[in-house]
Amino acid sequence: MPDSATAVDAEDTALIQRSLREPEVFAVLFDRHAPSLHRYAARRLGPDNAEDVVSETFLAAFQSRRRYDVRHADARPWLYGIASNVIGKRRRSELTVYRAYVRSGVHPATVSGGLVEDGVTTLAVNRPLAAALAALKPGDRHVLLLVAWADLTYEEVSRALGIPLGTVRSRLNRARRKIREALTNKEGHDG
Repeated sequence: MPDSATAVDAEDTALIQRSLREPEVFAVLFDRHAPSLHRYAARRLGPDNAEDVVSETFLAAFQSRRRYDVRHADARPWLYGIASNVIGKRRRSELTVYRAYVRSGVHPATVSGGLVEDGVTTLAVNRPLAAALAALKPGDRHVLLLVAWADLTYEEVSRALGIPLGTVRSRLNRARRKIREALTNKEGHDG
């Protein structure tokens, strides 16, 4: 078993490197990041799929840990990038969650409120937002939700998705504009 005191305090990159010699050390990364990845996946796919997404994410991370860029102390962008790929493979499931929420008004993730960004409330209280998210292109949705729900910076999203910083900015701007338009149009039709 790894020396838990040193492992818990170590930076992610040190844990990844150490796990090459002591695979069990990778469990510290799991303990550190799985809860936030689970919340993110549950918001996107519902709780039934979140556990699988987290498992697949950490399995892929463990298998590819030799290729981790050790220049980055924080593994969160890397893990969220892997999770985004896993979620992307389940695109139909994600769209089904949004559409079911729009119909029923009950989000399967039952995530407590909070702000997405720019004062737009989360899906737990906003059916029009769910419809607008479902209408986004997958790449735009990934960028928006990594910023809004995973609290990644633009640079971290760029690393997570392996896309240029300018692409992150343009996708985020496009996603925000489309969300605002959808919500504004919805308000105009309701009022």
